[in-house]
Amino acid sequence: MAEPDRDTNPRGEAVALAYSKGDAAPRVVAKGRGLIAREIIERAREAGVFVHESPELVGLLMQVDLDARIPPELYVAVAELLAWIYRVEQGTPAAGARPPAGQPHP
Repeated sequence: MAEPDRDTNPRGEAVALAYSKGDAAPRVVAKGRGLIAREIIERAREAGVFVHESPELVGLLMQVDLDARIPPELYVAVAELLAWIYRVEQGTPAAGARPPAGQPHP
């Protein structure tokens, strides 16, 4: 999910993904621009969901239909991000504790 920050994300977009064990791929469960993007992020934070800023990934995910699974072309990028988030949440980040390539720190 990306935070609508005008400096790094001039369109102010946000996308929320959901993934459960056994799912074929993560699904887009919310997406929007402007006020809707801010609401998505606020609700995520209130629920304790990790918010990650990646305007490039959000731009690609905005093209996915709501409630649709992400396309295979995005599997690697999303899997790397989810694995990194999992390691951070478990307190066992990989060597260097860096997010996936091209991703800023949270």
